Amino acid sequence: MAIDPEKEEFLREFGEDYGYPNAPKNIDELRATEFKRLDDVAYLDHAGATLYSESQMEAIFKDFNSTIYGNPHSQSDCSVTTSNIVDDARRQVLNFFNASPREYKCIFTSGATAALKLVGETFPWSSQSTFMYTMENHNSVLGIREYALNGGAAAFSVDVEEVVDHDQPDSGKSAFKIIPHQEQRRSEHRFLKKEATGDTYNLFAFPSECNFSGLRFNLDLVNFMKEDLSEMFESSTHHRGNWMVIIDAAKGSTTAPPDLSKYKADFVVVSFYKLFGYPTGLGALIVQNEAAKLMKKTYFSGGTVAASIADIDFFKRREGVEEYFEDGTISFLSIASLHHGFKILNALTMTAISRHASSLATYVRNKLLDLRHANGHHVCTLYGLRDSEVLCNKMGPTVSFNLRRPEGSWFGYREVEKLASLSGVQLRTGCFCNPGACAKYLGLSHSDLLSNVEAGHICWDDRDIMNGKPTGAVRVSFGYMSTFGDARKFLRFIENGFVVLPPVARAIHPVTEDADKAIARYFLKSITIYPIKSCAGFSVESWPLTRTGLLHDREWLLKSLNGEILTQKKVTVTSCIQILGFIQVPDMCYITASIDLNLEILCVESPRCKEKLQIKLKSDPTISEKEEMKIYSQRYEVQASSDEVDNWFSKAVGRHCTLIRNTGSQSHSCPIRDKSPGICRDIATSLNFVNEAQFLLISEESVADLNNRLRSKLQNGSHEPPTEVTSMRFRPNLVMSGGKPYIEDEWRNLKIGDNYFSSLGGCNRCQMINMTSSSGEVHRSNEPLATLASYRRVKGKICFGILLRYEDSTEHGAWLHVGQEIYANVH
Repeated sequence: MAIDPEKEEFLREFGEDYGYPNAPKNIDELRATEFKRLDDVAYLDHAGATLYSESQMEAIFKDFNSTIYGNPHSQSDCSVTTSNIVDDARRQVLNFFNASPREYKCIFTSGATAALKLVGETFPWSSQSTFMYTMENHNSVLGIREYALNGGAAAFSVDVEEVVDHDQPDSGKSAFKIIPHQEQRRSEHRFLKKEATGDTYNLFAFPSECNFSGLRFNLDLVNFMKEDLSEMFESSTHHRGNWMVIIDAAKGSTTAPPDLSKYKADFVVVSFYKLFGYPTGLGALIVQNEAAKLMKKTYFSGGTVAASIADIDFFKRREGVEEYFEDGTISFLSIASLHHGFKILNALTMTAISRHASSLATYVRNKLLDLRHANGHHVCTLYGLRDSEVLCNKMGPTVSFNLRRPEGSWFGYREVEKLASLSGVQLRTGCFCNPGACAKYLGLSHSDLLSNVEAGHICWDDRDIMNGKPTGAVRVSFGYMSTFGDARKFLRFIENGFVVLPPVARAIHPVTEDADKAIARYFLKSITIYPIKSCAGFSVESWPLTRTGLLHDREWLLKSLNGEILTQKKVTVTSCIQILGFIQVPDMCYITASIDLNLEILCVESPRCKEKLQIKLKSDPTISEKEEMKIYSQRYEVQASSDEVDNWFSKAVGRHCTLIRNTGSQSHSCPIRDKSPGICRDIATSLNFVNEAQFLLISEESVADLNNRLRSKLQNGSHEPPTEVTSMRFRPNLVMSGGKPYIEDEWRNLKIGDNYFSSLGGCNRCQMINMTSSSGEVHRSNEPLATLASYRRVKGKICFGILLRYEDSTEHGAWLHVGQEIYANVH
C-alpha cells in the first residue's frame, strides 16, 4: 500500500486520539460499513445534524417489525411495553448526563427548542426577576427573553471572562468576570401594582459549547452563578433572589455532555438527532426536582391529568413531573429508537468520540492558520481561538472562519458554500441562529446590524458582504464518523479555490502575420423564446422585438396559491419592495410552450396532460381583473387565467397553481447595478418575468471550450459521469458563432441587423445548469458548474454568457433573423 505522507504527518501528532483503536470497529471500518452513502462526500455539518448509521436504522426497523408498541396511556400489554421502553429511555438519558434519578427528571419534548420554550413559559417570572444570558446563545435561548420581559422581569446579555483568583491560586476553583450589556425591561410599573410578594427567582442561560465558534464554556459557571454571583451584584438589584441555571447542551452534548453530578444545573436541554442522527423531532429537558416544583403550567391535556370534569371548573393533575409536562401522547416510537443510538455512543465511548472529533478540528485549524497568499497575507480569519485560553477549557470540534483575498477584501461565505457543494464538501454558512456570537466575532455594531436589516438582509439570503463586512461565517464541524479524508478534502478545496499562489511563467508564442490580419466575424445562430418562466421554450428562424425584449418571452409565470413563484431553481429574492418566496419545481422543464403568431395562440404541452392546452394571446378582460404584482425590483400589472387553464397547469406540475400574465411593467427605483458581472437586474428597462435582463447570449465557441475542459477533467480521473453540454443547457435567447471563446466578455455594445444592444455583463450561473431530464426524471450532478467555477469565477460569481438590453429605436416592427451578422464594440 502506498504511503500517504499527509496522513502520516497527521497521525504523528494525533494518532493517540484518532480512530477508535479500542472500539469494536475502528474509524475506517466504521465508515466503510456504516456510512457507504458518504462515498466521495465530505459531510462537515455535524453541528447542524449528525448522521445515522446503517446498523442503527436496521436495528430500529427490526425492533419496530418485531414489537407491538401501543399508546402508553392505557393498561394493555402493548401499552405496558411502550411505557417500559419509555422508562428505560429516560434512565438512559439521565445516565448520559450522569444525573441521579433522585435529583433529576427527563421530560421528553419535540426538540431542544421546545424544551427551552417550556422553561420560558413556566418559569416564575416577576418584576423582581432577572434573565441573564451570555452573548453566545442560540436564538431558541434568546426567545426565553420574551417570556421574561412580558412577565415584568429585567433581561440583559453578558460577556463572561475567566480570571485568575490571586487569593486562592491553587484552590482549583474558577473565578469569573461578568460584563453586562444594556438592561432591557418592559412596562415595569404595570406589574409592580398587581404582583404579590414572595420569593424572587432569576435565570442564567449559557451553552456548554457555542455553536458558532466551537468554544466550550467552563461548566464551573454553574456553581459560580449559584454560590458567588451575589458578591458581584451587591450594589445592584440583580443580586436579590435565587439564581437558577439552564444549560443549552444541544451542541456540546455531541462530544462532551455536562456531568450533572459535578455541575448541578437546574435545567439542561438536549436534541437527539445531533447526537446520533435519528430520530429527529425529539429532545428532552433534564430538570432538577426542586426546579420542577417552581414551574407554573396552565394548560392541561390528555396524559397530564388524573381527572377532569367537562361541565364544571375542575381538574386534577398527575403528580409525576414527566406526566405533568408532557402534553398529549409522547412520540413513543421515536423514544423507542433512542436505545439504538445510545448503543453506538456507548460502544465508542464519549471520551473517545470527543478526542477523535477534536483531533480533526485542531488539525484543520492549524492548517487554515498556516495558509498564506503569494504576498504573504493570511487567507483565513478564525473565530473563537483568542478567547479559548481565557474562557474555555477546550475547543469543540467546530471551526468557524472567513476567507480574505490577497488585497484584504472578503470572500463571501455564500460563494464558499456554493463552491464547496460543487467539490463534494457539505458545510454550513451564515450566523447559525446565534446572532450574539455572530455580531461579537465579526465586529458588527448595533448600527451595522440595523442598517443591514433595513437594507433587506435576512437569515439565509445571499447578502454575505455588506458595507465591506461579512454578515456571517463559514463553519465546518466534525462528528464521530468523520475521517482524516474528510478534513483533507476540505483543506484541498480551500487551497485550490481561495489561495492565490505566485504566477507560473508561461511561454509566449508570437502571433503570425496571417493570424494577426484575420478579422473574426460573428453570426446569430439561433433564437429561442421561453413564453412561461422556467418552462421549456421553442426556437425560431425570425422573431419580433419589443420594448421588453423578444415578443412574449417570459410573459407568463406560474404562482402557487400562497403567492410563491414556481421555478426550476430554489431562490429567495430580496428586493427594494418586498421579499418573495420561490418554490423549486424541477419538473417544469417538461412543460413545453410555443407561440403561433399567425393564429395568436400560446400552445402548451406536458407529458402529464393528455390534451394540448391552447390559450388565446388576446387578453380576455372577462376572465379576471388586472392587479398589481411586485417581484424583483419591478411592479407588474398582471392578469390571472381561467380555472380551466389553472387546472391544466396544476395537473402538469403536480401542485395547485395559477398562470399569471404580465400585461405591463413599470420600472421601480432600486440601487443602480454596479459594473461587476451578474450582480443586479437591469432595472432601467421594461422587463417581463426574467431574472436579470431581457436577453441572454451564449457563444458556441465558449461552449466548445467548456466541453474540452469537461473531457480533459474526465481523462484526469474525475469521478463525475461524462458530461457534454449544448448551448441550450444554459437557456439562452440568442446563440452566436464565430471568434475566440469568451470574446463576448469584452463586448460593450453590439449590433445585430439594424438592432442595437448593450451588454450588461456576465450572467451569474447557478445549480440549474447542472440539471438534466431524461425518461421522465430530473437528474442532478456537479457539472458543468464545477468546471466553470475552476476558471470563470470573478468576485464570487461564476459567469457564462452575457446579458443584453435592447436599445429600443424609434422604428417599429424590428425583427431578429438567424444568420444575421453581429458587429461588436469592445470595452
